[in-house]
Amino acid sequence: MSDLYWLSDAQMARLRPFFPKSHGKPRVDDKRVLSGIIFLNRNGLRWRDAPADYGRPKTLYNRWKRWSDKRVFARILLELAKQSDAADTRMIDATHLKTHRTASSLRLKRGGGRLIGPTMGGLNSKLHAVTDAAGRPIRIYLSGGQTSDHNGARAPVGTLPAAQVLLADRGYDADWFRKALKDKGISPCIPSRKGRKVPIPHDEALYKRRHKIENSFARLKDWRRIASRCDRGPKVFLSASALAAIVMFWL
Repeated sequence: MSDLYWLSDAQMARLRPFFPKSHGKPRVDDKRVLSGIIFLNRNGLRWRDAPADYGRPKTLYNRWKRWSDKRVFARILLELAKQSDAADTRMIDATHLKTHRTASSLRLKRGGGRLIGPTMGGLNSKLHAVTDAAGRPIRIYLSGGQTSDHNGARAPVGTLPAAQVLLADRGYDADWFRKALKDKGISPCIPSRKGRKVPIPHDEALYKRRHKIENSFARLKDWRRIASRCDRGPKVFLSASALAAIVMFWL
């Protein structure tokens, strides 16, 4: 099939140093299996529908589940993001993800929450991302769909990498968030909420660059598995989001 996705040798050379070591019996060809995982995630297919060129569907699923549980794809994203040459400026934003009924049915095994919340449009999750100045994701987080932007930023603010300035929309205009950024030596470029009695000025010319993170979300949602969340477990869905970011922005 000419429309199948295949990683190049150069791309594999960048990814291979971050793969877990194989113990005992050598594992099935990494390039073939990882290319199949990417193809299925991008097109939103069931594992049983994997083209025969990628090998047994069970092999693809087992590798995907095992590496997701070990947060392999999240670590790869973090390591590749360290190579960013646009680290002086960061951006943060969030987008709603429509939750498929399969993600909210039954109970989540082994405790924990699904990070799915009710909104006016139904059940949703919210994907939060921190990007560099070029709009390439460097951190990805998930929360329930009803979570406000600035409350959803409580998790990423603690792990924000060093930067000179952070761009965000007025949904992040909260005193605690501005203070947290300044404590880390980051200057906030955030428009004031309309209800703020004393508006806080911001660099309007710099703020116009924020469209790049909006473009990033649009590209991430080109992957069907991202646009409509079907995974019950948030860890697996975050692995899919990290993998999409790796393929589209860092390879």
